[in-house]
Amino acid sequence: MKSTGTTGTNGVDWEQRVDFDQLRDDRLDRLKAELKKSELGAVLAFDFSNIRYMSATHIGTWAMDKLIRFSLLTRNTDPIVWDFGSAAKHHQLYNPWLDVTSSEMDANPHAPHEGAKRPRLENGARAGISTLRGAFPPDAEMAADLAKKIKRELEKFGVANEPLGVDVIEMPVLMALRAEGIDVVDGQQIFMEARRIKTHNEIRLLTQAASMVDAAYEELYRFLRPGVRENEAVGLVAKTLYDLGSEYVEGVNAISGERCAPHPHVFSDRLIRPGDPAFFDILHSWNGYRTCYYRTFAVGSASIAQRDAYKRAREYMDRAIALVRPGATTADIVKVWPKAEEFGFPDEMAAFALQYGHGVGLSIWEKPIFSRLTSLEHPELIEEGMVFALETYWPSADGWGAARIEEEVVVTADGCEVITKFPAEDLIVAGSQYYTIDGPLNLQRDSQSHKNTIWGRGEA
Repeated sequence: MKSTGTTGTNGVDWEQRVDFDQLRDDRLDRLKAELKKSELGAVLAFDFSNIRYMSATHIGTWAMDKLIRFSLLTRNTDPIVWDFGSAAKHHQLYNPWLDVTSSEMDANPHAPHEGAKRPRLENGARAGISTLRGAFPPDAEMAADLAKKIKRELEKFGVANEPLGVDVIEMPVLMALRAEGIDVVDGQQIFMEARRIKTHNEIRLLTQAASMVDAAYEELYRFLRPGVRENEAVGLVAKTLYDLGSEYVEGVNAISGERCAPHPHVFSDRLIRPGDPAFFDILHSWNGYRTCYYRTFAVGSASIAQRDAYKRAREYMDRAIALVRPGATTADIVKVWPKAEEFGFPDEMAAFALQYGHGVGLSIWEKPIFSRLTSLEHPELIEEGMVFALETYWPSADGWGAARIEEEVVVTADGCEVITKFPAEDLIVAGSQYYTIDGPLNLQRDSQSHKNTIWGRGEA
C-alpha cells in the first residue's frame, strides 16, 4: 500500500487503512532507540506533541499551552503518564496500551502473558498535575510533588544517577527536580531525532491531513471576492476543516493587499479589494498530524507585478523540489534560494522563515530545518521517509503585493512526492469574472484602472 495514498477518514472492516496499533508501537520503538543511543537514563516530556508521540494520549487542544501533564520514559520502562484530573481514569479505561509493557523491570512477574508485551505491575496512566503555569500558590508545593513522583520512578528502575532529559520545563519544576538531586539536561533532541523520519502510518496521516486542506482551498477559491474580510476567510476554512473531521485548526494566516509585504504572519479584519493579492497558510491537525500549506490568489485580476512575483516564488520552489532526494542536504536546497538582501532585508535573521523549510509531523516545525540562517554552516542530511514543507516568498515590484507558496513533500527512494495538491503552478485568479462591452475583462490588469490605458500610463 502506497504511503501517500488516501482513504476515507473512518475506520472500516473491509479496507486496511491506518494501523493505529502499529503507529503506537513504531513511535515508541523509535523513541526507545534514541534514548538507548544517548547518555540519558530517562526522558520527561511536558510538550503535548512529545507526550502524544511517546504515549499515544491526547486530552484536547485546550491544554496544549499549559504544561499541566507530563510523561516519563526510562531505559527500563514503557511510558508513564501523569494526567489532568479525570483524564487519568479515562486513559485507564480506554488506553489499554498503557497497562502493558515490553520491559522486564516494568512487568508484573505474577501475571500470565503471551508474546512480548506483559501486564504492568503499575498502570501507566496516573493522576498528576504540574503548577498550572504558576496559578497554584507556590507554597502548595506542586512542583515538589511532581519532582518526588519522578524521582520515585527513576530510583525504582535504576536510573536515578543518570541524566534526565526534559523537553520544556517551568522554572519551579526545574528547581524542584534539581533539589531532589536529579541531573536535568536537554532532552528535546531525543524526541526530535525520533520524530525526524516518519513511519508508513505517519505518512498516511500527514497525507490525509493535507487532503483536507485541498478541500478547504477549493472552498476558499469559491468564496473569495471583493468585500470579504480576512477573518471571514479564516472562519470558512476552520468550518470546512472541522466539518471534515479535523481535531484542531491551529491557525489560518489570511494576508491580503498591502499587508502582503512585509508578511505580518497574522490575519486581520481587512476587506479584500478588487485586484488584491491574497495568500493563506492553513495549519490543522488530523489524528495529531499537522499541515503547513500556503497558497496565493489574486482576487478579480492580477497586476503584471503580482504575476511576476508569483513566477519568481514558483521558480525558487521548483528549483528546491528538484534537488530533494536521499543524500542531499539542507545546504544544497537553500543555496538555490535568494539571499535576504536580494528581496529587501538586511540579513537572514530579519528574513527568517520567508525562504524556509521545516519538518512536519505532530507539530509544524520538526527536523530538518531549511534556512540560510543555519543550513549552510550546519547542513542536515535528507533521508527517505522525511516529510517536510518548503516555503518561498517574493515581494512584487509595486512595493505592496507579494507571493507565498508552500508545498509539503515526502522523501522517496529516488526523489520526493508532493502531497499538497491544490493547483499552484501558476497564479490563480479568484472571484467573479467581469465583462465589458468588448468581452471578458483582462485578468492581467492593474487595480488602478487608469494604469490600464495608454493615457493613464503616460504613453499617449
